[in-house]
Amino acid sequence: MTLDRRLHAFRDDLADMRLKDQIQSKTFVNGTFAQISLPVAPVLRTPDAGAMQLTQGLFGEKLKVFDEAAGFAFVQLQRDGYVGYVASTALSFVISASTHRVAVPSAFLFPRPDLKSAPAVAMPLNASLAVRAEHGDYVELATGGFFWRSHVSDRPPADDFVAVAQRFLHVPYLWGGKTFAGLDCSGLVQTAFHATGRVCPRDSDMQENELGLARDPQDLRNLRRGDLIFWKGHVGIMEDQTSLLHANGFHMMVAREPLSDAMERITAKGGGPITAIRRA
Repeated sequence: MTLDRRLHAFRDDLADMRLKDQIQSKTFVNGTFAQISLPVAPVLRTPDAGAMQLTQGLFGEKLKVFDEAAGFAFVQLQRDGYVGYVASTALSFVISASTHRVAVPSAFLFPRPDLKSAPAVAMPLNASLAVRAEHGDYVELATGGFFWRSHVSDRPPADDFVAVAQRFLHVPYLWGGKTFAGLDCSGLVQTAFHATGRVCPRDSDMQENELGLARDPQDLRNLRRGDLIFWKGHVGIMEDQTSLLHANGFHMMVAREPLSDAMERITAKGGGPITAIRRA
């Protein structure tokens, strides 16, 4: 069996100790736990600032670091298992236990409990937070800074992932993105699922294999809200029986359109037919 490099940390010179009986490598290491210390950290294909962004790590997200060199760390995110390179400056090896999460598409972290204080830093939905204290309408993080109280939550997540996804309508398309600043098709699905406390892999092929219950991809008569529609390399979310919500490179943003229009265009551009329908 060939291991998926997206989900298994290995190179010719170094690999995760957990893979010792499965692959050959010069060195096996256990790795060290860390967490993302910036609002958003690109996870890159290679250790180069100009490399392709594969996905993103969000503030407070835990990961395992297997190697650091020349300003980049070879890591595996703990939430979805994704592997890539993150700038060392985006990491903290002091782990703070999360108590809250950002519960709106984007929330400002202020230096003081004052909405006029600057500079304010935007934090994404699903960022993990360690809240130290409450100050009226604000909560204070253990690492410093203040959020408006209603923008964060320590309660169970929302339960309607479609409603979460709808809040990202018109957000620009960004390959590998999963925040209000930009996201891709599978990033929209994963972000919405994570906001509702559900497990979700990162890429559309993984989502096609793992999410929900399979439906007949040729039968479009009984589609309903929350059904996931897959093409080769693409995924969208049904808002109702006929309307599709998806981040896509045609509109270059999260768009709402009739499923029939999307099907016609994707087929015309060589994307092929629907490959799967999953009832999430």
